[in-house]
Amino acid sequence: MIIDTHTHLDNQKFIDDIDEVIKRAKEVGVEKFIIPAADPSDLNRAIKLSEKYNNIYFAVGVHPVDIEKYDDKLLLDYITHPKCVAVGEIGLDYHWVKDKDKQKKQIELFHRQINIAKEFNKPIIVHIREATADSYEIIKSHPEIRGVFHCFNAAHQLLDFSDRFYYGIGGVITFKNARKLVEVFPEIPKDKVIIETDSPYLTPHPYRGKRNEPYYTILVRDKIAELWDVSKEDVEEITTKNARRLFNI
Repeated sequence: MIIDTHTHLDNQKFIDDIDEVIKRAKEVGVEKFIIPAADPSDLNRAIKLSEKYNNIYFAVGVHPVDIEKYDDKLLLDYITHPKCVAVGEIGLDYHWVKDKDKQKKQIELFHRQINIAKEFNKPIIVHIREATADSYEIIKSHPEIRGVFHCFNAAHQLLDFSDRFYYGIGGVITFKNARKLVEVFPEIPKDKVIIETDSPYLTPHPYRGKRNEPYYTILVRDKIAELWDVSKEDVEEITTKNARRLFNI
């Protein structure tokens, strides 16, 4: 069994064939799906999917590139929903956001959403892009918070939080230019690795350029099995147990 811990099934690219996407995934053993909040305008669709399918869950939060859409209400109205398992994806993105004032606003709202997660005892799903140093300091300042580094960027310093954070591994680990991640990956404790796709983005090799979907978690699983030198079944057992522990599903 595999849990896709980060899949944007609420994305417009899945509107026409969501049932088929879920069916294909289940045929290869993907049994549960978590939809992280990204664009607030898609949140209602994520909630409706979680209510339609008993194996779909969602998270609430505002992505750092969408800070102008932030409203506490987005979190507080849905964080107690029975299918809400986390706050995220939240964090810092200095790749797409270069303006210093907007970066400061990202930091402010990262703290704010972490505090809401703590209040409701939810883990966080963290997005970090070209902002590792500031993200590190923020996580360090909240020693009670737990969560996952989505699309783990292979930054060694983030391994300092392996006592309370997990590391999301997706299609990037199969890329030919993912040398740094492949080198760092063995340093992640096995009990802190979870599988994700970030679909419809970051499709694993050899299907890069096509729409990603939860079905392709099997390619991530296979690469992890190779790097750990264990069976595919062992990878499924370990990562599923980890995901269940983090998200309480």
